[in-house]
Amino acid sequence: MGELGTGLRSGATPLAVRMRPTSLHEVAGQRHLLGPGSPLIALAGDRSGTSGSVSVILWGPPGTGKTTIAQAIARSSGRKFVELSAVTAGVRDVRQVMEEAQASRDLYGLSTVLFLDEIHRFTKAQQDALLPGVENGWVILVAATTENPSFSVISPLLSRSLLLTLELLSDDDVGALVDRAVADPRGLGGAVEVDPEARAALVRLASGDARRALTALEAASVAAASMAAQPDAPGEAGDGDASGGSGEEDSGEADDSGEASAARPLVTAEIVALAVDRALLRYDRNGDEHYDVISAFIKSVRGSDVDAALHYLARMIEAGEDPRFIARRIIVLASEDIGLADPTALGVAVAAADAVQFIGMPEGRIPLAQAVVHLATAPKSNAAYVGIDRAIADVRAGKSGRVPKHLRDAHYPGAKRLGHGKGYRYPHDDAIGVVPQQYLPDPLRGSVYYEPTEHGNERELSVRLAKLRRIVRGGD
Repeated sequence: MGELGTGLRSGATPLAVRMRPTSLHEVAGQRHLLGPGSPLIALAGDRSGTSGSVSVILWGPPGTGKTTIAQAIARSSGRKFVELSAVTAGVRDVRQVMEEAQASRDLYGLSTVLFLDEIHRFTKAQQDALLPGVENGWVILVAATTENPSFSVISPLLSRSLLLTLELLSDDDVGALVDRAVADPRGLGGAVEVDPEARAALVRLASGDARRALTALEAASVAAASMAAQPDAPGEAGDGDASGGSGEEDSGEADDSGEASAARPLVTAEIVALAVDRALLRYDRNGDEHYDVISAFIKSVRGSDVDAALHYLARMIEAGEDPRFIARRIIVLASEDIGLADPTALGVAVAAADAVQFIGMPEGRIPLAQAVVHLATAPKSNAAYVGIDRAIADVRAGKSGRVPKHLRDAHYPGAKRLGHGKGYRYPHDDAIGVVPQQYLPDPLRGSVYYEPTEHGNERELSVRLAKLRRIVRGGD
């Protein structure tokens, strides 16, 4: 177990750090930023300093490779690399880096890459301190943020930098990272095996976050090695005794195959669940469970069961569903199933989607939950949804007709000679702001598309709408 222990416990350095790529070619995902001719590739490959003034701001969720990209740029280009965290660094630290970077450039011709993590935590004064170095090319700033830079980074700094958006890693990207970490000497060096279900579980738990995947893999690998080292662990001496005492055959197998035949600890889905203390949900973001859960979620909100709605929301969040997908479904629900029965529902849904985009996860679960509770407990009406579908059905069936002449555009030369606008009555000139007037084309006079319910706000709207139709349509 000596070699095994060394592979799994390489000092105090986490697996995610040991597996950090040394060049941009090793970075998982972000193909849209790392293709031939991209600014990052040009920056990393420039040893002459001709791209030295290009600073970048990397915006993306945690675990998508912001720090990795910054360090890979520095290593690939041979530049000096300085890393600061906005959590601990102050204006004095920034100015010191600028002074040293200026000296390095002037004395040794060596440019400096300054990686500033969590730049959104810097105050305006702290960000102002970066401007001289960026402006004069003393440093190449590579800043990382999980928040929208439009709100968190000062305009002068934004205008002097390229804004690059990183995306969550795909399941294939995360799976490739797991495979590489298991085999690579920098990682586990083949000290464990990971069965397919465990690999799939690690990918699901990661939710597109490389660091989370590698942290979970490391914890599960240590747990598997610990369990394999126990005398009564399955597959050890106890199993051999039960076979009827074929000791010589067992010894012969060991002699024939040598070290390579030593059974490696097997990481299973159960060990992953135990190691990360998370129940493994059966949820494939591209499979049946995805559609079943979102269907149940929608029907629970529509059916006003707030507890069931929160349950399915929690299942999607814990399974790593894209929060933007959830937010979009909530917005659709607000109009399709609630509509004007509660006119505030759509505003709440859109605000929740904006909040998730602004603050990210896991905090984004809170505005999502607020919106879900609001929608599930709101009065329901699909009248607006049904109304537009009825109108579309008529249009598709050819029921349209010409726009009545008094409603046609009368602003261009010659329009009035054609009778456009003649007889139009301006509602604001009337005491009650409503006048009898035909608005629908002749073939559709008298058509009704929107029929409000008696639920919530639509109860009052129904009475008002009936009065409006009597006045507007008159004898229609």
